[in-house]
Amino acid sequence: MILIVDFGSQTCHLIGRRIREMGIPVEIVLPDKALESVKKFRPKGIILSGGPASVYGKGAVLVDKELFAVGIPVLGICYGLQIAAYLLGGDVKPGKKKEYGPTEFELFTKHPLFEGVPTHSIVWMSHFDEVGKPPKGGIVIGSTPTVRVTAFVDDARKLYGVQFHPEVHHTQYGSTILTNFVTKICMEATSQHTYDVDGIVKRIRDRVGNRNAVCALSGGIDSAVAAVLTHRAIGDQLICLYVDTGMMRKGETEQIEEMFRKNFKLNLRTIHAEDEFLKALKGIIEPEKKRKVIGEMFIRVFEREALKTKAAVLVQGTIYPDVIESKGTKHADTIKTHHNVGGIPSHHSFEIIEPLREFYKDEVRTIAKELGFPHAIVRRHVFPGPGLAVRLIGEVTKEKLDILRKADAIVVEEIKKAGLYDEIWMAFAVFTGIKTTGVAGDERKYGETIAIRVIESKDTMTADWVRLPYEVLAKISNRIVTEVYEVVRVVYDITTKPPATMEWE
Repeated sequence: MILIVDFGSQTCHLIGRRIREMGIPVEIVLPDKALESVKKFRPKGIILSGGPASVYGKGAVLVDKELFAVGIPVLGICYGLQIAAYLLGGDVKPGKKKEYGPTEFELFTKHPLFEGVPTHSIVWMSHFDEVGKPPKGGIVIGSTPTVRVTAFVDDARKLYGVQFHPEVHHTQYGSTILTNFVTKICMEATSQHTYDVDGIVKRIRDRVGNRNAVCALSGGIDSAVAAVLTHRAIGDQLICLYVDTGMMRKGETEQIEEMFRKNFKLNLRTIHAEDEFLKALKGIIEPEKKRKVIGEMFIRVFEREALKTKAAVLVQGTIYPDVIESKGTKHADTIKTHHNVGGIPSHHSFEIIEPLREFYKDEVRTIAKELGFPHAIVRRHVFPGPGLAVRLIGEVTKEKLDILRKADAIVVEEIKKAGLYDEIWMAFAVFTGIKTTGVAGDERKYGETIAIRVIESKDTMTADWVRLPYEVLAKISNRIVTEVYEVVRVVYDITTKPPATMEWE
């Protein structure tokens, strides 16, 4: 097995997933338990994850230096590389350039860790510190244009480090590097990882027992899979509640009602709560507060409806990126509070069950295929739990939502017409709240600015903007400024994640 030391990286769990896909078990532990865990689990290799801190900062999270003397191969990733260098006599300093997102990596020395990796490739960075000098014995074998020590190795000490993140989808040959570490340096792989759907169903059945449950069904793939798995487990004990918050996309409520009643025969009840949500959001601008208000409203609406069903259990489609972005581990930072994680108030009457909490979006889609989901549902674009409220900058009002709904529908329609929908992770419009000057006919017009965000991803931990054909962008822009009267300007967001998030709020 491989031991992973978690320093709070947003992608620590993703490292574990990549290793498990090789058929190798993993154990994720906190830094203060690392050394004793080596003695307990006797791993074949150790991986030090990234993290949001500085090794030289006050109260920096470190590990016992003895970890590097136990004779087990160690791979440091980002902050993990910096820790290894810092504790073993190297030099760590603030980077001259803070790198976030894609960077060109040059490999100038062959090594088993990089077997199958070309001389030049694209890697995904997310750091503000860098190693100025590796520890004694460390040989620098790769650099980026701004970071000399991007990869170093010390075979005598069985120490290896990379400044970039090989675990993320957007690092070319990242899986190759991790596979090399595990299978060429630590051990041989065994079998491929599979999804135990029957096991998930059994765990749900065992936890719910004879109680009634409600499922928060949003229409997205996560909540849909959670609902179908739970229905398999407890049948008519499950009631699915869909809340129309007034912040849904155009025609969404009608589509969801038809989709889930027709395809899955679920007991679905629609709750129309637009007025309640808009009243609760009145005057609120700060994004985190929006999310928490929406989370509070969701749980209260569910509590109210659950009283009618005598439900004691709330089933949610929470997936792992929701958890980690909502500060899911001890040393992680909060990126944004997801309404179904950090947004839930501490006092409520449910036992919450999250059958997909350890999975990523692409894994959930694979499970959906195994469950026989129609293609249209499997490939349905990601939509945030708080809905259009977090795609609308500033106070949420019905008038702004209506403008955004029209613009958003145009984006999706044109993406589908171009045959690009299935190739894209998310395509949506953002109400920026920025007033700008335009010309309508021969008159000056002061109106709204709509931003378009179209991104590709695999697991939501990283994302890149899609290079849409200019003719598609032109059609989207022309239709929005023509058909949505209030809008006079359209802009295209070309920011990766990191440094940006998927959504604007």
